Amino acid sequence: MEEKSTWARLRWPIKAIIIALPILAIGYWAMQSGKFDANPTVQTDSTSHKNADSNHSSGSKDTRSFNYQPEKPVDGEYKGVVEVGASGFNSFVVNMDKENRWEIVSKDFGKSFAYEGLANTEDIRKGLKDYIGMMLDKGVKSKNIHFVISSGAQKEPKTTIISSELRKMGFVVNLVTAEQEGKLALKSVLPKAYEDNAFVVDIGSGNTKISWIDGDTKSVEAPGAKYYEKDLKDDAVYAEVKKLGEKIPENKREVCFIIGGVPFELASQTRQGEERFTVLNDPAFYNADKIKTKSGVNIYKAIKDATNCDTFVFDWDANFTIGFLLSLNK
Repeated sequence: MEEKSTWARLRWPIKAIIIALPILAIGYWAMQSGKFDANPTVQTDSTSHKNADSNHSSGSKDTRSFNYQPEKPVDGEYKGVVEVGASGFNSFVVNMDKENRWEIVSKDFGKSFAYEGLANTEDIRKGLKDYIGMMLDKGVKSKNIHFVISSGAQKEPKTTIISSELRKMGFVVNLVTAEQEGKLALKSVLPKAYEDNAFVVDIGSGNTKISWIDGDTKSVEAPGAKYYEKDLKDDAVYAEVKKLGEKIPENKREVCFIIGGVPFELASQTRQGEERFTVLNDPAFYNADKIKTKSGVNIYKAIKDATNCDTFVFDWDANFTIGFLLSLNK
């Protein structure tokens, strides 16, 4: 009988192991050397997330920071200002020195009792007294409390009553135009270090102000976030704002400092803590349910498309009325 070879005499489990060992060794080498990968890394476009959540920023979770620290005031004095806006009251107490360095002490946004049809003259007077009392309690002298009625609010009939009550109480009421608002917003929000390469946008309810420095301060007015109340269409407003945005010199478009009610809402969605500055996401990332927010995003998009600026920085403390206080500081 023919003698069987060594291989033939081996049982099948041993044969399987011998055959499998080199295959496993080759596979191990391939994985270690990166020849194939069971879980490949894929670069994702952040816009693919934009429908993730209709109630929040629907863009990437990644956020950008703006690491600028304004100078602190030295031997400053407390000053207060109340903004009578198109949608309500905002108030600010700031510590300000002679060099116009300032920091916020307190801020209160959006008191709208005078605009909701719920207030009579006495209610308005009481509300204003509350504002004044709050500022006095924080150490603001009565001579350093100021009231400013925005250009948008001046179009509201109820602000006439408010002005009248303030004057009866012995306060000066300061009326500002849209052009002045834009310049005052720039004075409060634009750091000196960015005067050569940045511009400022203030998206209010009644109007939008776009400003920049080109020799002196330039300011233009566009529709505000409540333009729908005037039966203005999205496309028409977009075109108007975009045309105005194109007036900004090319060298001023690296950074935009942006303030206003709608930017406040957008920044709130991605703020990381208590930072002074929040960089907004691209307009396409925001899915807005409220018509005012949607309209404000339309304005924001028009400005971005006009300038190709990709860094829109929301300042949590700045307001054109603080610019008003700075303009008084001589």
